[in-house]
Amino acid sequence: MKTAICPGSFDPVTEGHLDIITRASGLFDRVIVLVSVNYDKHYTFTAQERMEFVRKACAHLPNIEVDTYDGLLAEYCKIKNATAIVKGLRALSDFEYEFQMALINRKLNPACETIFLTTRAENMYLSSSIVKQVSYFGGDIENFVPDTILGDIQDRLNQERRKHNEH
Repeated sequence: MKTAICPGSFDPVTEGHLDIITRASGLFDRVIVLVSVNYDKHYTFTAQERMEFVRKACAHLPNIEVDTYDGLLAEYCKIKNATAIVKGLRALSDFEYEFQMALINRKLNPACETIFLTTRAENMYLSSSIVKQVSYFGGDIENFVPDTILGDIQDRLNQERRKHNEH
């Protein structure tokens, strides 16, 4: 059984993320969507919330699992016997960082390859940060996030906006 890890912060999961996950699910027997923990980042949603969003968005994909891990990706791949890390690329600027990470992961775990999937043209501009910013200013994010989690994300981001405006 070929297992791939699809890591990311997914804060929140977007249609772009879902596209990459869906395509990876067609290439591998098992795909683990790994919700990352990075102590240098400030997340809007907790790891548990982000995992639940991914679960809801991927409920139609039978070979998807969702997990979180507080450690090196290369080590997690060893633990799960993964043969690949799947990363989505939106632009050339993504490639430089992801290429560096791929080389590091390969050095730490030579048994695991990194595979890059390019985003669809309609998702090139899409990021979790953009979704949060559009929502914060009252914009419609319906086309940016999966329908199954749209209401949850809007509710939470509206709470964040109200909390911020009170201060």
